[in-house]
Amino acid sequence: MPVEPIAPTDGWCDDPRDAAYNTPVTLPYDASHEALWRADALYDVIGVLGWNDAPVERGRGSAIFLHVARPDYAPTEGCVALAAEDVRAVLAAGLTAIEVRG
Repeated sequence: MPVEPIAPTDGWCDDPRDAAYNTPVTLPYDASHEALWRADALYDVIGVLGWNDAPVERGRGSAIFLHVARPDYAPTEGCVALAAEDVRAVLAAGLTAIEVRG
C-alpha cells in the first residue's frame, strides 16, 4: 500500500469557496483548512476515504478521513476514528494511507 509521510506544511482545504476545496494544500494557506500535522496525535496515521473527490462538489463535505480516535472516543466532525492499531489494520487491508509519525 502506498504510504506518504506528512510534513508540518501539509493541510487539507475545507473552504467550499476556494478552488482547492477538498484537496491537499501547502501551509500556510489563506483559505480555511485543516492542518494535517497535529500535536494531539489524531492524524498520526490517516487514510483518505475518498469522500466527495470524484468529482469534488462544493459544500458536500471535505477532509473526511479514517484517523486515530481520541482516548474517550469522542465524536469526530464527520470522520471515522478508531484506536491507532485498528486504523493501521484497516489501512493494511487496502486504503491509501498517509503515515504521519507512527
